[in-house]
Amino acid sequence: MVGCVRRLLGLLVALAFAAGAAVLTWPSAFGLERTFPLAQIISFRAPIAAALLAATLLMLLFALIRPIRALALVLALIFGISGGVNVALLNQRGLGTEALPAKTDTSLRVMTWNTAGSATSAESIAQFAVGMQADVVTLPETTIDTGAEVAKLMRDMGQPMWAHHAEYGEYGITGWDATSTTVLIKPELGDYSVIQSSLDGSSNTSTVPSAVAMPVSGNGPIIVAAHAVAPREEYMTQWRSDLQWLADQCASDNVILAGDFNATLDHMTGMGVDGGTLGRCHDTASDSGNGGVGTWPTNAPALLGAPIDHVMATPDWTVSGSVVMRTLDGSGSDHRPIVVQLERTGG
Repeated sequence: MVGCVRRLLGLLVALAFAAGAAVLTWPSAFGLERTFPLAQIISFRAPIAAALLAATLLMLLFALIRPIRALALVLALIFGISGGVNVALLNQRGLGTEALPAKTDTSLRVMTWNTAGSATSAESIAQFAVGMQADVVTLPETTIDTGAEVAKLMRDMGQPMWAHHAEYGEYGITGWDATSTTVLIKPELGDYSVIQSSLDGSSNTSTVPSAVAMPVSGNGPIIVAAHAVAPREEYMTQWRSDLQWLADQCASDNVILAGDFNATLDHMTGMGVDGGTLGRCHDTASDSGNGGVGTWPTNAPALLGAPIDHVMATPDWTVSGSVVMRTLDGSGSDHRPIVVQLERTGG
């Protein structure tokens, strides 16, 4: 009788751990990838993989104890498979590339950096953008005053830019840099204007603003400087709404979407259309070997962080390279910048 009870308890324990490992590894199979608190946990797939593999080794040690050997071996198998799948997914998305290909006359370089407001100086932003030969720069949590200063500094360095922005409320009153998102665009792409619905918030992300910049002249892409609210417990509904709004921006052709999505690829599962990652947009970092590199926070190693900042594009654009910059972790921001090189699909 005691043996039967022990086996039953062992089976229940094994099933419980198997279910937990499955939810962490394949949250979308259970429809839980955008629910609290799992959404927060799965943001860090590399630490999950490390924890599962550590648990595998621990169970193998426990298997040396005869009374619990069978259960320990079963748990080691569960944790080992789940950990291996997480490692495989990270490897598939890419664990980092160090350089971009040479820029050509037809290349478009897009940079995005959540600057954490005044934590990052205009000089640091300008120097990095010029050094990376960025044609488009999206800056969540950056006021237009800072953006204009960055544009001026870039002009003085020989790379002029036009500065545009969207904001909620008056920055001087709210005191919160996240109420503003700035986008810098190279004049050679043509004249741009931020659409009215971005400016008045009638069609925009819920809590912190995104800026939709439309070309007034030239044949440049629609540029969406994205900023979704963070998925804190009290903002989960708004966060999900923001992701859907961003997906909807990819419904038209020739769109580049870049910024702080506060979401990883796992959170976007099921939100793609026609093979896209989010709407019709594809994630350029995962297409070019950087999809598993964490962009937040900078006080954690990049491979242990959450890849929540993205540059995405509709099929009109093909990515030729990307880089998540790790050498700027001491610049002030808690986010790492991403730079992506795009080429027109089909030349």
